[in-house]
Amino acid sequence: MAVPLAVRFGAWELAEPRAGTLVRARVELENTGTVPWRDDVKGSYHWLDPLGNPIVWDGLRTPLPQEVEPGRSLAMEIAVRCPIPPGRYRFALDLVAERRAWFGELGNEPVGDEVEVSPRVESERLEDVADLHVAGSCRPAEDWADRVLAAHREGYAVVAGSIQSPRRLRRRLAHWAPGPGRVPGFAHALLCPSVLRGVELERLPDVEGLPAFAPPREEPWVYDGRIVLDCR
Repeated sequence: MAVPLAVRFGAWELAEPRAGTLVRARVELENTGTVPWRDDVKGSYHWLDPLGNPIVWDGLRTPLPQEVEPGRSLAMEIAVRCPIPPGRYRFALDLVAERRAWFGELGNEPVGDEVEVSPRVESERLEDVADLHVAGSCRPAEDWADRVLAAHREGYAVVAGSIQSPRRLRRRLAHWAPGPGRVPGFAHALLCPSVLRGVELERLPDVEGLPAFAPPREEPWVYDGRIVLDCR
């Protein structure tokens, strides 16, 4: 029996997935339902673990290039943000009718397969892949470069850490004091960040002579209090 929202997936392909990067998937679609696909229907995806548990359920939305009447087909590209960290995942392409349902929840099996998500960067040298905005007055901790490069490999385009400051500046730099680990949604400027080449950041006024940047809006980033610069 025909249902309003239904799809038949055809051939599909996914560009090489690297952790945290934005890539494209291409898929062929046929509207096998009884109603047209209009502006509320969008292409999207899920990232699942090998057992089928969702890691990223609400993928980015890509508008259809045109309205699709019942019985008509089209091919489209869907923007895909790859998951963090690298590893083995199950990738599933799906359609979503916004504020109603995923097509996969309505009996339409999403199309996909298991894929290996590679590290975002492969280099063994941080300076080969990133721009380092470290003030000349700062001395990185012994493990600073290793920790920063590991975070970039994990998928983060921008990596910032804490500032070990002299007593006279500790109150002013209290937000950036060394800490136990990552701070999700860090609310302050990123000081002396490492930025993968090709990623642009908004420059902010310096903080106590240290280069400051706004966190990126479209790229994954991380603040980690264990990544320490001594700016005495």
